Amino acid sequence: MGRVWRALLLAASVPAVAGAGELQDDLRARRGRVMEALGPESVLIHRSAPARVYSRDVDYEYRQDSDLLYLTGVDQEGTTLVLLPGNKTKKSILFVSDANPRREHWQGHLLTKQEAQEASGVDEVRLASELDDFLVSLMNGYPFGERLTEYTGEYDAFFEALKADTARLALILGWRPGPKDELPQAYEFAERMRQRVPGLQVRDATRMVWGLRQVKTAYERAALQRSTDVSADAHRAAMRATKPDRFEYEVEAALEKAYLERGAPSWGYPSIVGSGPNATILHYDRSRRQMKAGELLLIDAAAFYQGMTADITRSWPVSGKYSKEQAELWRLVLAAQDAGMKAAVAGNHTTDVEKAAEDVVKAGLLKLGLVTDASSKQHRTWYTHGICHWIGLDVHDVGDYRRPLEPGMAFVIEPGIYIREQALEALEDTPENRAFKEKVRPAALKYRDIGVRVEDSFLLTETGLVRLSARVPRTLEEIEAFMAGRDQ
Repeated sequence: MGRVWRALLLAASVPAVAGAGELQDDLRARRGRVMEALGPESVLIHRSAPARVYSRDVDYEYRQDSDLLYLTGVDQEGTTLVLLPGNKTKKSILFVSDANPRREHWQGHLLTKQEAQEASGVDEVRLASELDDFLVSLMNGYPFGERLTEYTGEYDAFFEALKADTARLALILGWRPGPKDELPQAYEFAERMRQRVPGLQVRDATRMVWGLRQVKTAYERAALQRSTDVSADAHRAAMRATKPDRFEYEVEAALEKAYLERGAPSWGYPSIVGSGPNATILHYDRSRRQMKAGELLLIDAAAFYQGMTADITRSWPVSGKYSKEQAELWRLVLAAQDAGMKAAVAGNHTTDVEKAAEDVVKAGLLKLGLVTDASSKQHRTWYTHGICHWIGLDVHDVGDYRRPLEPGMAFVIEPGIYIREQALEALEDTPENRAFKEKVRPAALKYRDIGVRVEDSFLLTETGLVRLSARVPRTLEEIEAFMAGRDQ
């Protein structure tokens, strides 16, 4: 089997109601904000993600670099974006793969220059084979492909900066590697450019671009809602497919079938479908167990649709009705999420959301006999992960958690409680922990192997918090009612 190739455009999956040029207008505005922050003496260069090998000559399904997707909307390997804020008219230049009939016979259609321009809205499109010569000319102060007698002064701002040793090369370097890590490609490129262009300053544009991504535009907000709707409908399909004695993979198949039926090319992250004790494994990915009556099924899943990924989790009863113990934990987790939602207001931080939910969990676990001291960290035995992260182009999207919440930010609130007997045995052997284990073991046995997480995707707007995933039944009563009608 040869390489799997996709040359998908985000624009191609946008419904007609969104307007043919709405995405392109938004992409231009995104690039405009980046260039305004960079200044006229800068050039930004950003390359597409490489293909990743799954096994021998078979690649993983291609996934574009999220920052390039954010700035161009083009989902094709071999693409490079060059931004020149000081240019007169050609401020954004996109380089795309050259036509190659043999390659396209094996791997599918490659974008033409015209198609890439229409999809991205950039000022100019060139071929990837021209990129190196273009950069050589640019860094030597000569217009690429133009006679000096015909030159119109397009690149003068950057050329003058080169002469004055004030020119800046901007790169989106991402997370900085450790001292022993191999240098990523962008770091190696930065070093080569420093050696070849004396006086060239290298600027890391990561925080600037990621800061823009953290606040969603009107177009992104609508796209994220559409993506969340697809994911929500898939959760409902999974609920309908849940029955005793079926296997987890049967439910996963129903879930991901719904993605494809709605036009989502893939999941945004591998689906977590865990029943019984598997519901207490945070990133369980096997989906091989046969579900039993009386157990809970936890599903954490969402589609990658129109460039956006939400994040949704529910734990529902395989038989359709929660047991007393399951209901007690579900109501506690739901109350914790409610408290977090109330704290998710402009000006607060995600830490305020985390604390509000945690206070509810501590008090609830004390009441259920699962902790003995609500002022301690005992709750971390069962309440094991943070509950807020950004969403958007990535399910764990980029953003600064020290930044106050503001309209346009999208995130999840996902409290969860997981009762694993192994968690007690893993505690350090101290007198305090031995006393703790002795006191809470009866409750731990009572709630053993129950894993509950309620996770919704939210958008903070100018008028308040919006639960994007409202289509998914959330309260105990809503879930039981939906399960009761699943065969109708």
